[in-house]
Amino acid sequence: MTKQSIDPFFRRLFIVAVLIIAVVLLYLMMPVILPFIFAFVLAYLFNPLVKRLSKYIKRWIAIIIVYATITLGMVLLLWWLIPTLLHQLQAAWEYLPKVLNWYNQVVRGWFVANANIRLPILETKGFSETLVEYLQTHYKFSDASSMMSQVLASSMSFINNAGLIVLVPILTFYFLFNWDKRIQMWKTAIPGPYCEKVIGIAQECDRALMAFIKGQLLVMVLLGAIYAVQLQLIGLELGLIIGMVAGIASFVPYLGFGIGFIAAIIACLFQFGLDWTYLSLIVGAFLIGQAAEGYILQPLLLGDKIGLSPLWVIFAVLAGASLLGFVGMLIALPVSAVLNVLFRHLYAYYLSTDFYKGRKQLVLFKK
Repeated sequence: MTKQSIDPFFRRLFIVAVLIIAVVLLYLMMPVILPFIFAFVLAYLFNPLVKRLSKYIKRWIAIIIVYATITLGMVLLLWWLIPTLLHQLQAAWEYLPKVLNWYNQVVRGWFVANANIRLPILETKGFSETLVEYLQTHYKFSDASSMMSQVLASSMSFINNAGLIVLVPILTFYFLFNWDKRIQMWKTAIPGPYCEKVIGIAQECDRALMAFIKGQLLVMVLLGAIYAVQLQLIGLELGLIIGMVAGIASFVPYLGFGIGFIAAIIACLFQFGLDWTYLSLIVGAFLIGQAAEGYILQPLLLGDKIGLSPLWVIFAVLAGASLLGFVGMLIALPVSAVLNVLFRHLYAYYLSTDFYKGRKQLVLFKK
């Protein structure tokens, strides 16, 4: 009997077809896969704390304690934050007549005088009519039943998404509970000759990533507090909410400064008018915040955790935004921290090769 062999062309065609089907299935199942990804990331972040507590108590009790502590902290934070935010949002809503008056008096007048363009006059009492007209123009609800069907469809989508969000803490619990066993299983799956090297690189990536995340979270909190306190002392009524947003947005380099600075200047113009004293104080507050971030917070809390120059940081953020939008901007620096570790090891391996030392050439370069 002769051994039957598969034609190489059909073997490659089969492999390509399987890969395409796998990619399509992953794309279609992305709404289901995302909760597992979020749960894994949360488990990765909480595991060090759970691991410390599990030295003294059972692991499942440690997980529950961590869950309870985080929940209590969020409740206390919201208990303090919500009334303050409501007051700030109410103050922002009270600025609406001032915004409309500034538009009608300054912006509209400038266009009429310099560009001969007549912009419409905006009034607060006409907002409801404008909203109804917008809905009728863009959504074209033929009757109340079609509108109700749209609302119900949106409600069902919201319920499904809320169900997936509720699923994340449950998945995180199971990831945390079996974390050590799962890591051990992955270790045993690595081929023996490469096991030590792969584990060493993974541990180095883990140290760089955890150090960056912890340091960045502290920088966000402290920088938001610096901005908020300064703006409140200046007397800006929206200072708290602007400072908090600027601190949270500082996870993306230069985004927090840009959003906070523009929002503070606009709020200052509406509250104090073109008062150069207050404008100078706000500019000084953000310069102090930037100096504190660049010369105190980042060197002390982050140090050289990523090992990237400012040019590469900007490139990573822009590349992440181009590939994955806002989510890409958020994950650009953590991913860059891991890629930087991998590149260092790859470059060290390249320097040790015979090709680099001139002992061997690729067939492509031989004469």
